[in-house]
Amino acid sequence: MSTDPYAALGLSRNASQDEIKKAYRKIAKECHPDLKPGDATAEARFKAAAAAYDLLKDPETRARFDRGEIDASGQEKPQQQYYRSHSEAAGNPYRRAQAQGEYEDMSDIFAEFMRRQGGAGRTHEYRAPGQDRRYAMQISFLDAVFGATKPITLPGGDRLEVSIPVGVADGQTIRLRGKGDPGFGGGPAGDALVTISVAPHPVFRRDGDDIQLTLPITLDEAVLGGKVATPTIDGPVAVTIPPGTSSGKTLRLKGKGVRQRGGTGRGDQLVEITIIMPDRVDDRLRDFMENWRKSHSYNPRKGMPT
Repeated sequence: MSTDPYAALGLSRNASQDEIKKAYRKIAKECHPDLKPGDATAEARFKAAAAAYDLLKDPETRARFDRGEIDASGQEKPQQQYYRSHSEAAGNPYRRAQAQGEYEDMSDIFAEFMRRQGGAGRTHEYRAPGQDRRYAMQISFLDAVFGATKPITLPGGDRLEVSIPVGVADGQTIRLRGKGDPGFGGGPAGDALVTISVAPHPVFRRDGDDIQLTLPITLDEAVLGGKVATPTIDGPVAVTIPPGTSSGKTLRLKGKGVRQRGGTGRGDQLVEITIIMPDRVDDRLRDFMENWRKSHSYNPRKGMPT
């Protein structure tokens, strides 16, 4: 991805969190592969924007990037001169000896450390666990819903297979035991901590185990009712629209949501109806509504303060 996530979103570094979210959603709506299949340029722009949003959406992670602690892929940057800073610090009991040139290499320092800790004639084994490594991974909305296995490439070029559990939540961290840095003195290896971010879907939203969807219908479908093809995470289904349905009405599709973790049940899909008027109101529709209003007038705002 680009080394500048702000550029990938078309923003400056002083952009607000709300501006970051709006910029990403705009690019997702314009360039999502589901909307522009086969368009390599649009797909590349979407992937770059998704990776940038994954990095910048969390204020703490964004601040770490701005400070130069992590790179544009979310990986830790190596801390330079850590040992020198520690060894030359005031209060280090080995500083004087180092200044006098008594220690030729690191093994001498550790030997002296063990001698002072244990006294003459005693040997202590120094064991410590390896450092944990943190990684960021973005997955698709449907991979989060159904689970998947995704590879992640480590800084050294090695690849790990990450098992994404069914129903993983945005921001959840997956721990891979023993996949971090090697331990010291035979100590256990650290862990790899993979924080998951879920890319928005152009149609579906998620609330816990429920899937949410806004379904546009025509004026005649709202008045007369009927069956309307409706997307679900399992594929399209025919949903019955009751006659006289208003915008904002929510229909519940039982068992069409995310599988509940630790169980066999599933959440529901909530379908919110929105009525879309035709692009042009012709004379016949206008004349009909004018005549209809004369004998069927009603006030849906009755009781509201004026």
